[in-house]
Amino acid sequence: MKVIPVIDILNGVVVHAIRGKRNEYQPLQSILCKSVEPIEVAKTFLNLGFSELYVADLDAILNCSLNFQTLTGIAKETGLKLMVDAGVTDIKKAQKLLDSGVSKLIIGTETLQEKSFVGDAVGIFGSKHIIISLDLKGDKVLVKSSFDSGGDPICLLQDFKRMGVSQVIVLDLSRVGSSEGVNVDFLQKVIGEVGVDVYIGGGVRNIDDLLELRRLGVKGALVATALHLGKIKVEALKQANLL
Repeated sequence: MKVIPVIDILNGVVVHAIRGKRNEYQPLQSILCKSVEPIEVAKTFLNLGFSELYVADLDAILNCSLNFQTLTGIAKETGLKLMVDAGVTDIKKAQKLLDSGVSKLIIGTETLQEKSFVGDAVGIFGSKHIIISLDLKGDKVLVKSSFDSGGDPICLLQDFKRMGVSQVIVLDLSRVGSSEGVNVDFLQKVIGEVGVDVYIGGGVRNIDDLLELRRLGVKGALVATALHLGKIKVEALKQANLL
């Protein structure tokens, strides 16, 4: 299992995401980096020894204002493998991002308009480049009002698997930045019933949480708050073979 640091970009700067309340997000304050410029924060993670980075472009997700130059800059100046959620809902935008150096494109249920887009994207770009993000707030799947998800998150993920999806992020926004732990019961259900590579985001508190996630068979853990607050230290990650 890999620990993958997270950068949330809002209004062009890195912010501290807490419980999905985006109108309350504030510029990042971190013991790791004094800057809130995305490229500088990305370089900090590179220098600490990380090889992958998850980037949520909230400007694109909320306002369709893609921080394309920033994403391109991160890719070119760091060489990190980028997993990017930029609210992609069309093939042209997806192609532009992958051409810019993004390694894996995240399609989030929060912004997904048509289920068929997932199958189209996997067919064109391949399953190794597409990750579905099951965006949750507690037990509720976040979807557009016009999107028919069928109501059951496991059934929805199974539908995506039939379309060729092999990688899924379980992202509980209500736990992001909360330091209250991961919903292990639901995570076990996804791993057991869907049969894809599973990443987890939201709630990771410490090394013990990470070791438990590895034991469960999680592919990767998305972590931000615990790193920036020093609750998870790079030295401990290296000792546990998580970095």
